[in-house]
Order: sequence, then structure tokens, then C-alpha cells
Amino acid sequence: MKLKAVSGDAELQVSDDTFGAKYNQALVHQVVTAYRAAGRAGTKAQKTRAEVRGGGKKPWAQKGTGQARAGSSRSPIWRGGGVTFAAKPRDFAQKVNRKMYRVAIRSMLSELARQERLVFTSELALEAPKTKLLANQLKSWSLTKVLIVIEAEDEKLLLASRNLPYVEVIDVSQLNPLSLVSYDKVLVTAGAVKMIEERLQ
Repeated sequence: MKLKAVSGDAELQVSDDTFGAKYNQALVHQVVTAYRAAGRAGTKAQKTRAEVRGGGKKPWAQKGTGQARAGSSRSPIWRGGGVTFAAKPRDFAQKVNRKMYRVAIRSMLSELARQERLVFTSELALEAPKTKLLANQLKSWSLTKVLIVIEAEDEKLLLASRNLPYVEVIDVSQLNPLSLVSYDKVLVTAGAVKMIEERLQ
């Protein structure tokens, strides 16, 4: 399996196990859904009629007033009352085995490579943390909505990219399924490719 360079006709020989795997759509969907679910805060909280303040005294007599009977001013149908099915803090995380996660990532990388949406560059270094420098470089490569994967954290690159819409820079340790499906192209440095192969073995 060979990856195409983002510029020129150069190619990079890569592992078939990592970049030539069969695409498993059901597994990819499951892993992306689980990743998004795990990112939910789950902190929503409301009060039931037992938890709201007040409502201990019966508002008026059961009979004789002409009004509908009421036992509490904190009933869910009253303004200021509790919520019938009150939301409580919960954990939305879904279990995904490590083996399933790795197979899904390999499947996604392989499909991106087959669609020629995964390209590589020998290196990506900026002289200064300037947005204009990175923007001009990406423009010369005809990349707009792109995920950039590098070997290790590069402060210059991070600072230059954070004000560019539809551009995300991550290192190999931060590689995740949601980022892989969110961009039109994925640009990987040659060093990052080798690290990805080692991590997904």
C-alpha cells in the first residue's frame, strides 16, 4: 500500500494491515457514536415535586371552594412546581473494546486512503507561529477543510492553525474517530504515519 504526497508524485510505502484494511461501516458508526456519547457532560438536573421548596400545606379545602382539588402548590401542573420526569445527572458512555476501537481506526484510515483523502508530507514546519504562513501553505496544496496529524505537539503549528476555520492540528496520541470523519482531507506527516502503524499493530 502506498500513500500519495500532498505535492508532487512522491509516494510512501505503508503497512497494508493499517492502511489497506476492509471498511466496516457498522463498526465505524458504533465507535463514532460511542466517542460522541462519551463527550457528553451528562450534568443536566431538574427537581421533582419532592425536591422543590414549599408545598407542604394543602392550598385550600378539598370541597366547597368551587376550585379544582389541590393537595400541593408544588404539583407539576402548577407554576413553580416540580418536573414530572425530572432529568438527573447520568453517564452516557458506551463500552467499546480496545480491539474494536483499533479495528475501526484502521478501517477509517484505509477508506480515506482508498478515496485519496489521506495524503502525506515529509514534514510540516513553520518559521513562525503565523496564521498567514500556514494558510498560504495549505492554499498551495489546495487544502481547505483539513485535519493535520503530526508526530508530537508543535506550538508554532497549533498557534498558527487555531484561527483557521475547518483546520485542526492534532498529534498521533490525540487521533480519534470523530476528527477523522469531520474533514474532507487528512494530512499526515511521514513521521506520524510510522507512529500510527506502531500504535495500531
